[in-house]
Amino acid sequence: MVTPGGVLDGVVTIEGERIAAVGPRAEHRGPEPIDLGELWLLPGLVDGHVHLNEPGRTEWEGFVTATRAAAVGGVTTLVDMPLNCIPVTTSVAALEAKLAACRGELSVDCGFWGGVVPGNAAELGPLVRAGVLGAKAFLCHSGIDDFPDTPEADLRPAMRALAEAGAPLLAHAELEQPVDAEALEGLSPGGYERWLRSRPAAWEDAAIALLIALCRETGCAVHIVHLSSASALPLLAAARAEGLPVTVETCPHYLCLSAEQVPPGDTTWKCAPPIRGADNRDALWQGLRDGVIDQVVSDHSPCTPALKHLERGDFDAAWGGIASLQLGLRAVWTEARGRGFALSDVVRWMAEAPARIAGLAARKGGIAVGMDADLVAFDPDARARVDGGKLLHRHKITPYQGAELWGEVRCTWLRGAVVQEGGVPVGEPRGRTLLGRMDR
Repeated sequence: MVTPGGVLDGVVTIEGERIAAVGPRAEHRGPEPIDLGELWLLPGLVDGHVHLNEPGRTEWEGFVTATRAAAVGGVTTLVDMPLNCIPVTTSVAALEAKLAACRGELSVDCGFWGGVVPGNAAELGPLVRAGVLGAKAFLCHSGIDDFPDTPEADLRPAMRALAEAGAPLLAHAELEQPVDAEALEGLSPGGYERWLRSRPAAWEDAAIALLIALCRETGCAVHIVHLSSASALPLLAAARAEGLPVTVETCPHYLCLSAEQVPPGDTTWKCAPPIRGADNRDALWQGLRDGVIDQVVSDHSPCTPALKHLERGDFDAAWGGIASLQLGLRAVWTEARGRGFALSDVVRWMAEAPARIAGLAARKGGIAVGMDADLVAFDPDARARVDGGKLLHRHKITPYQGAELWGEVRCTWLRGAVVQEGGVPVGEPRGRTLLGRMDR
């Protein structure tokens, strides 16, 4: 098992919903334990970046389908983003609508991020008091008009309000700037190369520089979501060295896929920021190795197949988002093991750090006494090809279709009870809403 103290061949004792003891086999004095043989026991993963889209756009995804997929993928805690639901979670009333919508539908535990939009700084303190774990802003258009981008003049009071409330700002860090027409000349309007060049890494770098400056000015903790630009790593490393409260995430698709692999017209690969080249991917792995990047989360951002415009292969028109909630552990483990990382590294990136950044580390993300008994039996040496048709996401399209991935999630426990076994959800939904940071 992977514990905060290291890898242990031992026994976990569960009493009720919590871990009561962790120790070597020889010291176990209770009933005969369930023997996992050569499987590894991991803490349940924490995915701090998931678009569940309910209420309002449940045809894109929903609490039932997403949380069942999460359990099968070894994820026992989600934190839902404030869009693309209707209403967006930018007020207490909108949060209450979301809580009503998820009642009785959660197969895993779920927390919530609020949203920052122009003019809602006064809503942020009440939202945090109502239970959101922080609030997210876009520095560019979000893709939906009811969640507009937040300019610097509005970010500043929002960050002051969040700092006062003791919660972080999460930021989609892209600042739109003019793109050299020559860079797009001769490229197909719907092609991936045009999409990639139309959102250069410089957009991310400029946004991150602004956010670091505002962090320094306001004292608000800043979390950079879905980093794709490796050229921003020196900026982020310098901010951390300065002691600023800046944290960073990246996603499986930036670590496991590359622009060179995108098939012509295959819009299942479209996301924003875009998947960049293989050299950039390698540099992101170095950012993980160096500790500049804290966590790996899915940014599960699904939509209906029609919005992907698969028949046209039009990257300009297609919705930008990749659905990978069920596949994240296997995808990251596949790439990590090939680069010399251990399962304990994956646990640090996908369980421990996301729990800490969301303020849930007192109960989530680790195998230790007093923690929720959220556990995963994992076979790191199994291999299988991805069959999108078998995914439990509401829609089955995925850029991982046909990819051979290492690892198999055999069983998932949520607070001591089995919620999936052999890839099949078990029992009635028993997930709970997680309201309020546990690190206060």
